[in-house]
Amino acid sequence: MTDANRPTGPTDRTRPTDAAPATAAGSTGAGSTAAGSTGVGSTTPATPAAPRLLPVTDVSLVVLVGTSGAGKSSFARKHFLPTQVVSSDFCRGLIADDENDQSASAEAFELLHHIVGKRLAGGRLTVVDATNVQPEARRQLIKIARDHDVLPIAIVLDVPPGVCAERNRTRPDRQLPPHVVPRQNRELRRSLRGLEREGFRKVHILRGEAEVDAAEIVTEKRYNDLRHLTGPFDIVGDVHGCRSELETLLTRLGYTVGRDAEGRPVDATHPEGRTAVFVGDLVDRGPDTPGVLRLVMGMVGAGHAVCVPGNHENKLGRAMDGRNVTVSHGLQESLDQLAAEPEEFRQEVRAFMRDLVSHYLLDGGRLVVCHAGLPEKYHGRTSGRVRSHALYGDTTGETDAYGLPVRYPWAEEYRGKALVVYGHTPVQVPSFVNNTICLDTGCVFGGSLTALRYPERELVSVEAEQEWYAPARPLTTDTPEPHEGRPLDLADVAGRRVVETSLHGRVSVREENAAAALEVMSRFALDPRLLAYLPPTMAPSATSRRPGYLEHPEEAFSSYRAEGVQHVICEEKHMGSRAVVLVARDDTALEKRFGIAGPGAIWTRTGRAFLSDDAVTGAVLERVRGAAEKAGLFDELETGWLLLDAELMPWSLKALELLRRQYAAVGAAAGAALPTVLAALEQAAGRGLDLGELTERQRRRAADAEAFVAAYRRYCWPTEGLAGIRLAPFQVLAAEGANLAVRPHDEHLGWIDRLVAADDHEVPLLRGTGRLLVDTSDERSVEAGIAWWEELTGAGGEGMVVKPLSSLARGRAGEGRPGGLVQPGVKVRGREYLRIIYGPDYTEYLDQLRQRFLGHKRSLALREYALGLEALDRLAAGEPLWRVHEPVFAVLALESEPVDPRL
Repeated sequence: MTDANRPTGPTDRTRPTDAAPATAAGSTGAGSTAAGSTGVGSTTPATPAAPRLLPVTDVSLVVLVGTSGAGKSSFARKHFLPTQVVSSDFCRGLIADDENDQSASAEAFELLHHIVGKRLAGGRLTVVDATNVQPEARRQLIKIARDHDVLPIAIVLDVPPGVCAERNRTRPDRQLPPHVVPRQNRELRRSLRGLEREGFRKVHILRGEAEVDAAEIVTEKRYNDLRHLTGPFDIVGDVHGCRSELETLLTRLGYTVGRDAEGRPVDATHPEGRTAVFVGDLVDRGPDTPGVLRLVMGMVGAGHAVCVPGNHENKLGRAMDGRNVTVSHGLQESLDQLAAEPEEFRQEVRAFMRDLVSHYLLDGGRLVVCHAGLPEKYHGRTSGRVRSHALYGDTTGETDAYGLPVRYPWAEEYRGKALVVYGHTPVQVPSFVNNTICLDTGCVFGGSLTALRYPERELVSVEAEQEWYAPARPLTTDTPEPHEGRPLDLADVAGRRVVETSLHGRVSVREENAAAALEVMSRFALDPRLLAYLPPTMAPSATSRRPGYLEHPEEAFSSYRAEGVQHVICEEKHMGSRAVVLVARDDTALEKRFGIAGPGAIWTRTGRAFLSDDAVTGAVLERVRGAAEKAGLFDELETGWLLLDAELMPWSLKALELLRRQYAAVGAAAGAALPTVLAALEQAAGRGLDLGELTERQRRRAADAEAFVAAYRRYCWPTEGLAGIRLAPFQVLAAEGANLAVRPHDEHLGWIDRLVAADDHEVPLLRGTGRLLVDTSDERSVEAGIAWWEELTGAGGEGMVVKPLSSLARGRAGEGRPGGLVQPGVKVRGREYLRIIYGPDYTEYLDQLRQRFLGHKRSLALREYALGLEALDRLAAGEPLWRVHEPVFAVLALESEPVDPRL
């Protein structure tokens, strides 16, 4: 390791920026001479240069330095992707349409710096192709790298001035004045010995054409990038010299502790290959700092553990190196205990602490482990600022009543995708806050030593054997308890949003739609902690061409058959209102996951409470809870709560005002007007007028009006309290730790049948759902499905919903692309029910109605379906409220997209 990575300040240790090592053949610090070269100002060697390996960190800013004609652009094209290179010439061309227009240089470099900043903000390797021979030019680039917490790396092309001048003469597009190259060469000569002092963490100097041609770029991962390690992990909080408690905890986690000849613990292995991860602060205050270090160092050395440094390791390491530090907060205990150890062990401790990396990215970047917490913008970044934050955290600048700094509550504002596990600030009880968790439970202060099992998210603790060190203040938490503090923020939902889903990629939400959803969610919806799911809209089947029909099952079956879905299940469509039911096994079951104790909730597709009477809501939930308990669903699914998708009936229970204002008004007007019209026509016919066709049309209108009234009356009946209410659940969406919505539909209906059967009251609340399995490749099975639909609709039913039996299905793959999601269900509504939707005499205008456009509705259904499953996935994974709420809010926002409401 070169001096470029040695400690440079009180908070910097070895590898202070967690970058990859700079040691490689031909790498050099600024002012050094590369092996085999002839020194500053040398010419091309007489013999071919050996291959030169130039290590470049995978996320860094590479600054090419050299005079005009040194070959920087050719070097960049040879070794880097075109998208990675930002050229001053190219930016000058963008500004002035002429890459050689020097009058546009100021604006060109302003553009260059902007592009570089954007790339570094995205964590992308960026190469600057410009002369960069002047210190002020390099200074701006180093500042940009520091602003984005990445390494600045210099690659110098030190090519003789004569060669550069000749190259420029042969370029027809560039004729430089004779003095330019010599002046640039002088500036380069003055710069060579000071590049490292300017702030470059790695400096590679290529002297002469042969070395330039022989150079090879070697991309190296950052030290903090352990994304290839996927676990499972056991992450251990602050130990502080409590060796006995650490042994007990590791044993409880299933590790076997290995000992040396003197019986001291020196390693621990897990039979299932789990890896321990330590969040730092192994030392100080406790009774056996050397014992803790011996055990952890052994585990790390054997590959059974990884460890990040805490602020106490940082301070102890500096003290052992002879640095001037203030001996406080238990440091003296560690120094005294280590003084009794052999010098060889103390040297191993120094080397161990010197090599600790500030934080690690693990499990594909889904897990970040550090000592004091780390905002998302610092994840995987490499700078002294990042290291300082990982070691010490951030403070508000205030002190508390005990004279200790007040920690900035960064976890309350965290919105990152990675789970951040940290320690540093003792808490009584560890809790997840916005996908972060603090594991320091104050073992050395008489609390406990805690580990997090990942990915299980299970906490395992052992009590301290005694209070080893008196705390400066009582054990309390600086972070909010779960679901308190600021769990949601306007920035989480405002403006244009893009939500990542695992099944349907990126789903966009327009700003105006987000604003409409915010109005509903903030004024009318239930507490967002409960709203773990909103049902998606459902697309109708393709328009039928059969005479007299707008929708027919044969289109649904043929569309699924075309997508390669062989088995579908047809479910009776209940004419009620869509309801989501969250039911708890007892009054405390919801508190752990949702933060609200109680029996549960029932809500509509827009997140509003379904029933205005809390007593009736409670009675419905109690009946559902009792049935689920009797059916054994809570025990079978190992959960204290269930989330159900259902229809709540009658329709008039929720849509009474709609019935009065719209449907009943139409029926009443037709009932009052059409008999009078028919009477007048019959009188006119009696006088000999030929009005047969007109009279027949009015008779059809009267019959259609009667059918219209009869259609909506089937779905309306009086209710009083619980009497008259019917609930038809058709899917068990989720339970504790499980997204059940992706299970096959026959499994869901089996659960529902047990639930309905268990509701054995004299007047049942729960209603079953009729179903029929259809093989879309079997003509007789399809005919049976059509006949079943005709029977349902002929008896006055609304129709049916056709769904892939497997629940989650993908269509046939196209050329070079995987199959996309198919519709999770299509509704096929009956002729008479469609009168309610399209009007009493809609059958007179079928040709016009068949021109309806279904594309937008189908797209909306798929997007909302994917968002709903994403919310359930996040709920099952125990993700924070804002992450679950994000796709739920997006479903509500998409509902405000303009689409024909009759579809």
